[in-house]
Amino acid sequence: MCPADSLREAVPVREADAASARPHTEDPLRDLGVRTHANGGTIRVWSANAASVELVVFDPADLERPIARSPLARDAHGVWEAHSPALVAGAVYGLRVDGPDGPPHAFDPGRALLDPWARGLHPAADGTFRGVVLDPLAEEGFDWGGVGKPRVPLDRTVVYETHLTGFSRLNERIPEPLRGTYAGLAHDASLEYLTGLGVTTIELLPVHAFATEEWLRRKGRANYWGYNTVGYFAPHAPYASAEARAGGAAAVRHEFAGMVRRLHEAGLEVVLDVVYNHTAEEGQGGPTLSLRGIDQASYYRHDAHGRPVDTTGCGNTIDFGTDAAVRLVLDSMRYWAGELQVDGFRLDLAATLGRDAHGTFTPEHPLLQGMLDDPVIGAGKLIAEPWDVGPFGWQTGGFPPGFTEWNDRYRDRMRDFWLGDLRRERHGEPGSGIGRFATRLAGSSNTFAADRGPLASLNFITAHDGFTLADLTAYDVKHNEANGEQNRDGTDHNNSYNHGVEGPTDDEGVRAARRRSIRNLLGTLLLSAGVPMLTAGDEYGRSQHGNNNAYCHDSELTWLTWDAAERDAALEATTRHLLRLRRENPALRPEDYGRLGEHVPTASQMDWYTPDGDTMTIDEWHDPSRRTLLFLAASTPRTGGFNRVLLVVHASETPADVLLPTHPGVDAYELLWDSGDEAPGDGLGTREAPGARVAVAPQSMRLYRAHGGLRAA
Repeated sequence: MCPADSLREAVPVREADAASARPHTEDPLRDLGVRTHANGGTIRVWSANAASVELVVFDPADLERPIARSPLARDAHGVWEAHSPALVAGAVYGLRVDGPDGPPHAFDPGRALLDPWARGLHPAADGTFRGVVLDPLAEEGFDWGGVGKPRVPLDRTVVYETHLTGFSRLNERIPEPLRGTYAGLAHDASLEYLTGLGVTTIELLPVHAFATEEWLRRKGRANYWGYNTVGYFAPHAPYASAEARAGGAAAVRHEFAGMVRRLHEAGLEVVLDVVYNHTAEEGQGGPTLSLRGIDQASYYRHDAHGRPVDTTGCGNTIDFGTDAAVRLVLDSMRYWAGELQVDGFRLDLAATLGRDAHGTFTPEHPLLQGMLDDPVIGAGKLIAEPWDVGPFGWQTGGFPPGFTEWNDRYRDRMRDFWLGDLRRERHGEPGSGIGRFATRLAGSSNTFAADRGPLASLNFITAHDGFTLADLTAYDVKHNEANGEQNRDGTDHNNSYNHGVEGPTDDEGVRAARRRSIRNLLGTLLLSAGVPMLTAGDEYGRSQHGNNNAYCHDSELTWLTWDAAERDAALEATTRHLLRLRRENPALRPEDYGRLGEHVPTASQMDWYTPDGDTMTIDEWHDPSRRTLLFLAASTPRTGGFNRVLLVVHASETPADVLLPTHPGVDAYELLWDSGDEAPGDGLGTREAPGARVAVAPQSMRLYRAHGGLRAA
């Protein structure tokens, strides 16, 4: 290649470029990608360091045979543009980009690169990808039929995290060609199950077009989870039905949009797990597919010596100190939330998205603020995974108002309280006490700013990575041998407890204790203040046989089973019951934190009692020997009816008698749920008077509705 200066001098200059050199009154990064019009299309690509950019349109039947070429001209802002009559809907195209040699550059004009803004993808035989031109969805004849977004309020939201393929692959109620596809998730059998369960918001593991890492492919394995994005605008084609795949990129997009429409018709939201922090180009020596060949030095983070800076653990990190990288993400999110009508996003390793030009996380970052300020993106749900592996990467509680954050402190505390403390009790050691558990139960006010409230907390016990809920109670250590990494992968810090036996057992006492712990963890999750996330399969006791990192298993290990003999029907009934109780009792779903001595509409007034019915003292709150509390929560609604509930938590292996508290305005307590029962039992609906002493089973929870004609003052 030529030196950079001489290459820049060789860039063709057209008269039209004179206008682009004048001050812009509109965004210079507008309309990146391809826009079609009456006589072809216009492509715009940003590269600060390229010396030349060429558009190549290929024969769809032979991706090695170009049928049209056009040089792009550069404006003063690093945007390269060309018009081509060959850029029509369905055209397959790539970019050839030349530029300076040497780190941190990776220019190679012999490579055909994917346009980062491509709406459709076409795989090539060599493992690379070409873009496919798509007209707007409406121009292709897709009709939303007047179906709008459900707009589920955040306090009523219950997130259900699932893998698109794994959810329906084994469901025999769905026609075989549709199982494991976008259409399979949209099938009546799927919708009936999800609405019957009582969740509101389906969070899909990545469905952006992705590829398997080269090192994993060499081992004969595949990336199942999908956290290795190739294209930020195209649905992953292998998740579409065979019929849609045969129809090409437009048909794949239609099937995805049809899925969203059907879920919306059922009242269910669609949230996408999106991976904007890194791409499938991996680290040094990884494949050159798109951004690396267009302008590696600008799109990816490097240190002062041109060496990659990796805050993701995946080999590369997108540099959000550049305007073009920010624009790439905002354009992608706006496209999915606008044209494809999804309801929100879960942002993988979101601390990376808030790192500025110096690599420092700031909640005022233009990308984070841009999401909130955008009228389409900001109107939906924004869920951050608030960490990465870079310096000061743990940022839970550090995102601006408007974001809900995965609360790892909640996860760790609840696991430790119900499992770690149980182990310690059996060894005669003190537990962690009731106070820190109660703080998380009430909305984690010690983590999130007062103006953000409990709905800033996305509460979870399990997620796609880590043990399932059943495995959390059956394994002390991970068992990832099937991953082919000598059990070195996956976390060793699980806060799990096998209840005395590792793995499967015929000991009914151990099995019953495990089921009870699952119910306690599930009940804690669904009765806590905040936004709960349920991992698909936990509602019926799905196991991965101790594998806590099943990222490379597209098999029955990770798919949901629909065989009744393999599902815990009692646990599933308990899950449905708890979700109904959450819906029916707004005192469990406060939007704001309460303030001592004040009436705060949309908060819950909270009172804490000892087993003897006395108000808890600060010393009792912090006493590690305390394992029992009574939590009375009363709603303070702006509109609607008043509601008050009592939650009894008893985390000891010995039974206890507790005194139901006497409280102003409470005449009776109606039992709604007892985790000591395998399934919602006949005793539900029983009423007790304030001051009554009731027997509580070991290691159990109870929920009551408080009745009475008066509210507390």
